[in-house]
Amino acid sequence: MPPIISISNLTKTYASGFKALDRVDLEIERGEVFALLGPNGAGKTTLISIMCGIVTPSTGVLTVDGHDIQKDYRAARAKIGLVPQELYTDAFESVVATVNFSRGLFGLPPNRAHVEQVLKDLSLWEKRKDRIMTLSGGMKRRTMIAKALAHEPQILFLDEPTAGVDVELRRGMWALMRRLRENGMTIILTTHYIEEAEEMADRVGVIHKGKLILAQEKAALMSTLGKKQLTLQLSSPLSALPRELGELGMTLKTGGAELEYTLESQNDSANIPALLARISSLGIGFKDIQTHKSSLEDIFVRLVSEQSSSRLSVPGISGQASGATSQGQDAPAQAARTQNGAPQ
Repeated sequence: MPPIISISNLTKTYASGFKALDRVDLEIERGEVFALLGPNGAGKTTLISIMCGIVTPSTGVLTVDGHDIQKDYRAARAKIGLVPQELYTDAFESVVATVNFSRGLFGLPPNRAHVEQVLKDLSLWEKRKDRIMTLSGGMKRRTMIAKALAHEPQILFLDEPTAGVDVELRRGMWALMRRLRENGMTIILTTHYIEEAEEMADRVGVIHKGKLILAQEKAALMSTLGKKQLTLQLSSPLSALPRELGELGMTLKTGGAELEYTLESQNDSANIPALLARISSLGIGFKDIQTHKSSLEDIFVRLVSEQSSSRLSVPGISGQASGATSQGQDAPAQAARTQNGAPQ
């Protein structure tokens, strides 16, 4: 099937001359969870705002389920539900009224059964008659999700969906995202919680200074760029690293109390028994062995660091991996222009 979102040569340069996005190419498949990662000011919010029709691109083509976001914007926006970072809603309205209003913005007739199901899925049914101003922060964010789902979109954008919520609510929202995905919804999220992307995403995109560094399946990315470290706690500290161990790639850590070895690939695991035997043959005793596998956060930090110094080299990954030239922070999302990306 064709991708549900297709982006080609997308750029955004503001009147000030600030280039927020620089030649972004990206395809998002139907039914996947795509996590967009990047430091503050990388271009995440600008990219999402363009995909949702809130910000106009300078150049490039973007289609949503085959509809051009500029030429056929009503049809394109009808496919999209947006949950912005900030909580934009009428504090004096009830939960159910604001959700029904969002549905009406798309010209859809009332659907009590659908709205009821959405509110129940989000644990908001008991709060449906409460004014939004009386809700907790977590309940307000759930209300924003309900608004975004009111018109039955195919794509859900979540811009920092769990910012400022407690751990229990965050895990509850992860469970909700899984249910939505199981029902065929495509989910695009930005997050500063790398754990969230590692937990939820099928694919991960990394954006830095307006350039999309890569977009790859999470498992493949962690296999390609992930490392495993083997740490041996020595019975007695070493004053210096034996030459033979240095040639094998081992290093001495924590004042000579630990030996560390980095496995660059899965094949290196086969060398561990021989490596341990060699250490023993040198008369070096150890009392404990620990291993640490790179997390998605470790990989993200490495990617951004290497991109900043123009040293990025990712085997098997093509596309935008050259040094970026744009600097600065995202332009405001201007989410107040629309209700969840609804046509004006």
